[in-house]
Amino acid sequence: MSDLIDALAERILVLDGAMGTMIQNHDPNEADYRGERFADWESDLKGNNDLLTLTKPELIRDITAQYAAAGSDILTTNTFSATTIAQADYHMEDLAVELNIEAAKIARSVAEEYATADKPRWVAGVIGPTNRTASISPDVNDPGKRNTDFDELAKAYGEAAEALLEGGVDIILMETIFDTLNAKAAIYAYRKILRERNIDVPLMISGTITDASGRTLSGQTTEAFYNSVVHARPLTVGLNCALGPDALRTYVAEMSRIAPCYVHAYPNAGLPNEFGEYDLTPDEMAEHIGEWADSGLLNMAGGCCGSTPEHIGAIAQAVEGKAPRQRPDIKRAMRLSGLEPFTASA
Repeated sequence: MSDLIDALAERILVLDGAMGTMIQNHDPNEADYRGERFADWESDLKGNNDLLTLTKPELIRDITAQYAAAGSDILTTNTFSATTIAQADYHMEDLAVELNIEAAKIARSVAEEYATADKPRWVAGVIGPTNRTASISPDVNDPGKRNTDFDELAKAYGEAAEALLEGGVDIILMETIFDTLNAKAAIYAYRKILRERNIDVPLMISGTITDASGRTLSGQTTEAFYNSVVHARPLTVGLNCALGPDALRTYVAEMSRIAPCYVHAYPNAGLPNEFGEYDLTPDEMAEHIGEWADSGLLNMAGGCCGSTPEHIGAIAQAVEGKAPRQRPDIKRAMRLSGLEPFTASA
């Protein structure tokens, strides 16, 4: 992956945008989700966007191609919920491996189609957070209750990561992390695969600051979150989702200040309105991201919920020719974290 490292040193790379937003813009119905293969499935399937990889692969490929045409250097797979845990909602646990492999193949084919000598394209295999949390009780009356545990999460994440690698991804992207314990399970499973296979595939880690409190859902500040995952030796670490670029900037700046690795950010296109739609225009989004680039905060940028190829095209133009963030020389120290960071003084 020396070409990726070289590119990060030379310019700000562009991630793609929201897959779910683009899928919903096509308004697929229950029959689209089912296709012929799952026509008689026992439960409703509408909303299982990852399943469209199998039943509407041409749609997923077209969306990915639109992002490539808009200027994305890194294309992500349609696998946000492609774990056994998340697919259990649809009784499709047994499809998790296939979903990851086929989604990776689709993104790989688009990357190869659009890659040029001057602009290579890379594929990031997405591992979402699942719909369960290892740190927080699902029952307000029983604080000790959990609906998953570390071992179950690690097994599910490991299966997804192996399948993504089999499908041909260049990078693994653990994104929209709201519970750091979930992320630790994913990191453990992934690094175990690397050791067993004696391979080195870059890792991107992306947390989510849930609201104006400046914390993840499990309660950590930006720096505490970073301290909790830095042992994974990520290629990039950053933030995505939940907030628009105006509200997210403070936390991106904090990550940029403390992280010696590369930093990425891909915010939502604002906050959803009363109809659940996102109102931030491509030009408005690009204005924010352009300012982040001017301020030296970014090595990689893209869009999350509400973003479209038009948003990504505008972001690509906004960062073109601008110098990438220079990684800081961080003094070595013992850095720990709970909900807050702790740095031991010399």
